[in-house]
Amino acid sequence: MKKFFITTAIDYANGSPHLGHAYEKVLSDVVARFRRLMGDEVWFLTGVDEHGQKVQQSARAKGVEPQEFVDGIAGLFRELCTTLEISNDDFIRTTEERHKRVVRDTLQRLYDKGEIYKAEYKGYYSTRQEQFLQEKDRSPDGSWPDIFGEVVEITEANYFFKLRAYQDWLVEHIRSNENFILPRYRAKQVLEFLSEPLNDLCISRPKERLEWGIPLPFDADFVTYVWFDALLNYYSAVAERGDAWPADYHVIGKDILVPPHAVYWPIMLKAAGIEPPRSLLVHGWWSINGARMSKSTGNFVDPIPFATQYGPDALRYFLIREMSVGQDSDFSLQQFLARYNAELANNLGNLVNRTLNMTNRFSGGVVPERVVDEEPEHELRGLWEKTRVEAIRLAEEFQFHIALERTFAFVTATNAYIEKRAPWKLGKSTDARDAALLRTSIATMAEALRLGVTLLAPVMPGTHARVLALLGVEATGTWREQLEWGSSVTGASVGQTAILFPKPTSA
Repeated sequence: MKKFFITTAIDYANGSPHLGHAYEKVLSDVVARFRRLMGDEVWFLTGVDEHGQKVQQSARAKGVEPQEFVDGIAGLFRELCTTLEISNDDFIRTTEERHKRVVRDTLQRLYDKGEIYKAEYKGYYSTRQEQFLQEKDRSPDGSWPDIFGEVVEITEANYFFKLRAYQDWLVEHIRSNENFILPRYRAKQVLEFLSEPLNDLCISRPKERLEWGIPLPFDADFVTYVWFDALLNYYSAVAERGDAWPADYHVIGKDILVPPHAVYWPIMLKAAGIEPPRSLLVHGWWSINGARMSKSTGNFVDPIPFATQYGPDALRYFLIREMSVGQDSDFSLQQFLARYNAELANNLGNLVNRTLNMTNRFSGGVVPERVVDEEPEHELRGLWEKTRVEAIRLAEEFQFHIALERTFAFVTATNAYIEKRAPWKLGKSTDARDAALLRTSIATMAEALRLGVTLLAPVMPGTHARVLALLGVEATGTWREQLEWGSSVTGASVGQTAILFPKPTSA
């Protein structure tokens, strides 16, 4: 089996999860589940970033120690993964000793190589972003953009990493590796950033200003800059395994592509003699009701109670169906309910109930054998063959939203097949041919349903498992074998009617 390592960005432990966190987890999970089904040996990592000045300030504001504060936040992100049925193999916290050890070792190695030096710095500092700013960061009118919050001028001694020395290497690496940054147009954004000379990166903070961090191994009066610390987690989580690195795909939002993940991180790894990740998969932002997400204004979706109310698969489906990977998208309850009712409840849910009802009503609850093979069956089977091939290809290209569209078009066609065959009419007939058509239509419905939910398995794992159980069958063989039209449901005893997607009582 091919080894496949995928990571999400680790979430900053300074607040509760929001819809953007949920999407990144679900997107990464869909990729991981798809690769497992395709036969890869997958290792899927997520976690939380727990150091830094903002965490220290938030903990003090609540009157608790930073460790206690981040323990609570980490618990929320673990709960998010559990609620959304995220299949991560590991959950790393940057306060864990396994991570701290790698950070200290890397810092010491870089210091010993002369890649880190001490110098005095005078300039502007953003506490909100925990970074030093340059004049080019100002707005055209000379003010600092709101994203930086309060900006203060400071003078202090710090340690610097020779980021600039690797600028030419990074430019060449991006240009010669077309899949390093996906979608490709994001690479242009990075190269534009690199068109100007880089400044060396300040990778320390004096303890008199910040205590909550990993002490530098070569100077205990300083702690490690939170980004230098956090960016090493993806490697530190698998450093002892030896065979997992480099990551095949690192999934991040566009807001942290430049400079942290596309500039700082690969250069840090290169300087330390560690191979960079193979690909950065960059996704867009979610707005809520056409506006930016904001807890203070109430324009916010808490994914945990939302998934609890409507079901994790319903939220997973909407997030993947609604957003094209790399582009921005908007979330509204109205649009969610429109897809929920039309596509999940009235289409897939309807197919499940019709199949169970017809099998119980006309076949004693046992899926019969197909005995007729005519044009309606040929058309549906032909559509399935096309759908299966297209959906797999689209998933390999991260076009999951289109793959879902194709899959639900097949579900729609199966419901249309049922209307054409009208088994409720065939069941009233005493004609032998009608009896054969009835058995064939029930068998075809059941097989088409099995195939459809099997193709949905990466996105809707709970629905896939529940429908197979209702059909009385198990998933056996490889996923590609499971996606072959066959007769595995023949003779299976089905369950009773089940409402997979209950109609919401109100909007």
